[in-house]
Amino acid sequence: MMNQQLKQVFRTFAEGQGRLTVLTGAGISAESNIPTFRGPEGYWTVGSRNYHPQEMATNQMFRRNPDEVWKWYLYRMNVCAAAQPNPGHTALVAMEHHFGDRFTLITQNVDGLHLLAGNSLDRTYHIHGNIFFMRCFAECSHTLYPMPDSFRGRPKDQYLTDPERALLVCPRCGERTRPHVLWFDEMYNEIFFRFESSLRAAAETDLLLIVGTSGVTNLPNQVAWTVAKHGGMIVDINVEENVFSELARRSSGHFIQSSSSRILPEILALFREGEGG
Repeated sequence: MMNQQLKQVFRTFAEGQGRLTVLTGAGISAESNIPTFRGPEGYWTVGSRNYHPQEMATNQMFRRNPDEVWKWYLYRMNVCAAAQPNPGHTALVAMEHHFGDRFTLITQNVDGLHLLAGNSLDRTYHIHGNIFFMRCFAECSHTLYPMPDSFRGRPKDQYLTDPERALLVCPRCGERTRPHVLWFDEMYNEIFFRFESSLRAAAETDLLLIVGTSGVTNLPNQVAWTVAKHGGMIVDINVEENVFSELARRSSGHFIQSSSSRILPEILALFREGEGG
């Protein structure tokens, strides 16, 4: 719930020229029925062994067993393809329209729902990639290729066929492609994951909304701490307490214990009130 003081914070912010950054994580996607990455749906069985997401989502595993990694990601892609944006997503689209170049969206989610809802690619930083794209595993170029439509609706446990493998080949050099995601044994970079851009945005942020993420990965933590260090306000929105809610309180910010699909439309309405619109 928001108290009157916090409501006035949002109204006052909209009256000025401050920069708004929104950092989203799995919580907002869970409200569109996408299972969280580390939940039961994240596990994958190869033979008689269950692999954890931290084992499957690695460069090392792809080198060892690329077909199984692709099967897992194609299954996850189809889970994401069946989802639709929720009111939290659509509220963020309206915030981007409201603030224009003073708005940046940094998302850990690879499901593409922010773009599907209507956020622009230029102002949306996919810091963990996008599951609907692939790229050359040999990195002959930085080109991202859309996943072929023929993989839509693919059965979960079906082995890769030769025609499917042919579709998962780099059209430029003929090497294998890989999912365009950040794996656990890889580092952030600017080219694929907007690392420097995210930190620059954080350094210029006056208000940071953290939505549905608990802070277990590196770059989101750096973003939040960068905002806190230069005196920006942090408002953490989550269904449960986490490291960001504590950081928000310590930096004179706020924690809102709520679902994003309920609270983001309310914040949008307060922004509009602040500008008399």
